[in-house]
Amino acid sequence: MPEDIVDLEIQLLLEALYQRYHYDFRHYARASLKRRLTQARDQLGFPTLSALQDRLLHDAAFLPRLLDYLTVQVSEMFRDPSYFRALRENVVPHLRTYPSLKVWVAGCSNGEELYSMAILFREEGLYDRTLFYATDINPEALAAAEAGVYPLDRVRKFTQNHQQSGGRSSLSDYYTADYGRAAFDKSLRERVVFSDHSLVTDAVFGEMHLISCRNVMIYFDRPLQDRAIGLFHDSLARKGFLGLGSKESLRFSAHAEAFAAFTPSEKIYQRRDL
Repeated sequence: MPEDIVDLEIQLLLEALYQRYHYDFRHYARASLKRRLTQARDQLGFPTLSALQDRLLHDAAFLPRLLDYLTVQVSEMFRDPSYFRALRENVVPHLRTYPSLKVWVAGCSNGEELYSMAILFREEGLYDRTLFYATDINPEALAAAEAGVYPLDRVRKFTQNHQQSGGRSSLSDYYTADYGRAAFDKSLRERVVFSDHSLVTDAVFGEMHLISCRNVMIYFDRPLQDRAIGLFHDSLARKGFLGLGSKESLRFSAHAEAFAAFTPSEKIYQRRDL
């Protein structure tokens, strides 16, 4: 099929998705979206994206299947251990000065980063004074995050990452293994609010001391990246911290001057008071 037709199909499908279900992917990076949508078309057995769109419009039960392709659910606990070590060594000393804390894990996917953060805060003695917000646009991902159950064969990598991040305990202290699965302790969720939130369409919902949004904005186009960064700025408390993914940066953002590079090597920034 000619590429211009495929591009038009994508544009119409994204508009239909927004108008019918209020999920807005229209400003996601187009090359990545095209790759994922054509994969969905082929693997779900549709001859064209137009046929996939027809199914989407007339069958609401099909929506979660498509969202699994459009929202990236690939992560691991303590991913990029040096990032979590930098949080532990550089950011936590500042957070200790607050009597209570709010932490937002934006785009929490299946929960790996949330549990990493909760374990780190418990090890540093901050968990009991912290309220965590874990948000995503994919309801199935949020349900998986809230369940906190992962295949046991992934835990070896989780454990290595935890050790490299400066972990002060054994990761096995925080889960029970059974039937090939690792179920993380319910106490790690006692101070967590799981919520649907879109960086594309939703507004500020609290004043945070730390926002961690990693490997999410790489899928946005530049205007949407700027919107998300502006939202993070408005959501941060005075001198609050923002952590991004290793391939993400504020360098070309319209909001770059609103942040100071706190730990540049790990893409950790601090809100300026201009």
